[in-house]
Amino acid sequence: MSLHPETSAITAGRPEAAPDASLNPPLIFSSTYHAGGPVGYGRYGNESWSALEAAIGELEGGATLSFSSGMAAVSAVFSILPIGAPVVASNQGYSGVMGLLNQFHASGRLEVRFVEITNTEEVINTMKGAALVWLESPTNPCLDVADLPALLTAAKKLGLGVAVDNTFATPLVQKPLAMGADIVMHSVTKFLAGHSDVVLGSLSTNDEALFARLEQARRFNGSVPGPFEAWLALRGIRSFPIRFRAAEINAKELVARLSQHSKVTKVRYPGFGAVISFEVDGTAEDAEKVCESSELITHATSLGGIESLWERRRRWALESPSVPEQLIRLSVGCEHVDDLWKDIEKALKVL
Repeated sequence: MSLHPETSAITAGRPEAAPDASLNPPLIFSSTYHAGGPVGYGRYGNESWSALEAAIGELEGGATLSFSSGMAAVSAVFSILPIGAPVVASNQGYSGVMGLLNQFHASGRLEVRFVEITNTEEVINTMKGAALVWLESPTNPCLDVADLPALLTAAKKLGLGVAVDNTFATPLVQKPLAMGADIVMHSVTKFLAGHSDVVLGSLSTNDEALFARLEQARRFNGSVPGPFEAWLALRGIRSFPIRFRAAEINAKELVARLSQHSKVTKVRYPGFGAVISFEVDGTAEDAEKVCESSELITHATSLGGIESLWERRRRWALESPSVPEQLIRLSVGCEHVDDLWKDIEKALKVL
């Protein structure tokens, strides 16, 4: 039976129904397994991982592997590419991925071709001769949106692999595998888990051979998740659609209010999701003061939690120089929108 994602988030990854069977999957702590079964060793599998992977796989529409972090998942993708393989990627995206790709390019591990992801013609022209296209849409933190259907179609015509970071949009907004992508990556830490208490990542694919290669990368790189973290993330997924939609409603209202504020010079929002980036009328130091002046919104990095967070993104050395110094990224939570707005208005008064 085909289910809506709101239903899948609640039902996927449950144990088989039976009299007195637990509704929830067990939390399994074990490094050692009796011989003769499919797992073999604690680095190769765990029932707590499997339940989480079943839930994410149901949402994204592909077989899923969980990892110890989003960056571990990203690293697994790049690790299966040959030395010097050409990779096309956005010149503005998550700073961790940008930093890793810059390291790989400088060392010759990969040949990275950075592009303006919203310039579809440029991206397609740069694809020629590449091995992989790494797409992040919307981008972090400027929230640029790529033309995924056009880029995926072009990549497939050229026989290229495509991986999509779906952390910001989530499967509630877009399903890249159904659009033709080979791999979908999530920082499970963010919206899926949603409670700022775990660090996890995932990869989903419909290609059995590719799945096997990624599983080998996880196995031999040792980038496996902890069972307790996997159990917590699965519990977070149960409320993910409700949290995401509530935060999205708040975000759209805050976008409207921020757009009218005299101290805000630009608001970036793709029209969906729960992350807003906006620029203030002032210096980098002024933007820092705004973030430091909030009482309800937490001044911290990360996003996708049930609570609201904000920060000036250029405070991080790895952030792309194309990101404005005075840009604040606001991850909108599920608090009452009027309370959030009062906090924002108060903080903006320091300008």
